[in-house]
Amino acid sequence: MASKTVLSTGKPDEEELKAYLAQPPETTAALKIVHSSPPTSGFENSTFHGLNAFGFTSASRASTPVRWMLVPEQEVDAAAPPETPGENYLFDALIHACAKEPLRWRLVLTIGEPQDPTHDATKQWPTDRRRLDVGTLTLDSVNTEEEGNARDISFDPLVLPDGIAALDAPLLSARSSVYARSFARRSGELKHLSCVDVKEVQDES
Repeated sequence: MASKTVLSTGKPDEEELKAYLAQPPETTAALKIVHSSPPTSGFENSTFHGLNAFGFTSASRASTPVRWMLVPEQEVDAAAPPETPGENYLFDALIHACAKEPLRWRLVLTIGEPQDPTHDATKQWPTDRRRLDVGTLTLDSVNTEEEGNARDISFDPLVLPDGIAALDAPLLSARSSVYARSFARRSGELKHLSCVDVKEVQDES
């Protein structure tokens, strides 16, 4: 693997990694999208983009391609990690931010046109596509990952509510099958305590 750690440096071989990333056109396109948006200071002020488009079905049974994203209402700060960041500093910062006040993201839908690509998540849609602000996600508490606390579940992008359907992206079925296999393997593993303890982080502040 191109990202395999080199024993002498403890890091991947940069030249080998660059050569690999330059080959697949999909990877190159995805990296351009990633680097077009500079990172923020943490989870609490980041925008979260859905990877794929889905078909939203109207009452007349017409299907419209839609992509969605969660846009923070919190002020967006440029990335500035602590001078000596801990291994879980992003999670710690989220816990502190949520303890001060509820965190909110707006759910924004981008409405596609019939000619917009839906089979490839790396292909962007034109910037003039209509957007709808359809709701708000509010995060008002954070819990330590424990048994029964949203832990022993499997995320499946193909488990969808009525009126929303997968389109032609092969990535969705691939993710669904891989996540199912991953969950089956994890279910048989010895459970370990979470590396992030919410109460411990809160007590440190």
